Amino acid sequence: MLIAALLGVVQGLTEFLPVSSSAHLLLVRELLGWNIGQFGLAFDVACHLGTLLAVVVFFWHDLTAMARSLPRVLSTSPGDAGRQVHMLVLGTLPIAVSGLAFEDVVESSLRTPGVTVFTLSLGAVAFFIVERMPRGIGDRRTVTWLVALAMGVAQAIALIPGVSRSGATIVVGMSLGLSRTAAAHFAFLLGLPAILAAVGHTAIALEPGEVTGSVVVWFLTGLIMSAVVGYAVIAWFLRYIVKHSLDVFAVYRLVLAGAVLVWLLGA
Repeated sequence: MLIAALLGVVQGLTEFLPVSSSAHLLLVRELLGWNIGQFGLAFDVACHLGTLLAVVVFFWHDLTAMARSLPRVLSTSPGDAGRQVHMLVLGTLPIAVSGLAFEDVVESSLRTPGVTVFTLSLGAVAFFIVERMPRGIGDRRTVTWLVALAMGVAQAIALIPGVSRSGATIVVGMSLGLSRTAAAHFAFLLGLPAILAAVGHTAIALEPGEVTGSVVVWFLTGLIMSAVVGYAVIAWFLRYIVKHSLDVFAVYRLVLAGAVLVWLLGA
């Protein structure tokens, strides 16, 4: 139960901070010797459902506005909400294609501590660089098809552990002229279809009877912890980046990469 709660917290914390949730779950398994697989696919679904719930609740106003815009989304005057639907659909295409094409490669070859050290470090360098570029002032309404597609490609690349979906998409958005807040806002909304797809993909792989009575407790624990922590992290992060840079996350990634490298060399 305690491990399930801690893994739910890790998922909720790292899904939305630019530090890579997959990297942390991988490192928890490798460094602490926890057999995450003992919880089964049902637990993985639960944690992703929790983060999905966090996004839906936090961005409920945006999502309902987009839902109301659907009848006119294909018209010549879709409005701001309808236009945002266009951008999210476009931004989701890269991960939809790459997720199907490269899933086996990622799972078989790239989920290693060594790859994670490299991607954590590379991401840190990208944070430092983008924060020293001319400050973007673009808001959510200035997300163009090019920005949406580029952020979508970044999200697809973030299938590699250590890259960070939120980190990659925010960096690309900022480099193309968005403010930190606007880039993060669109990045979190863009992550919603990806998380939903991950939940659906994993749920399909569940074996009949895998969600048994004993697993339900782990399931609910992971779901609740990842949802509550995820919501709190989204709220905090969007406030934090109004006045603060991504440098602290860059430093964290470098420290973490260094610690893992030391562990690998000593193993």
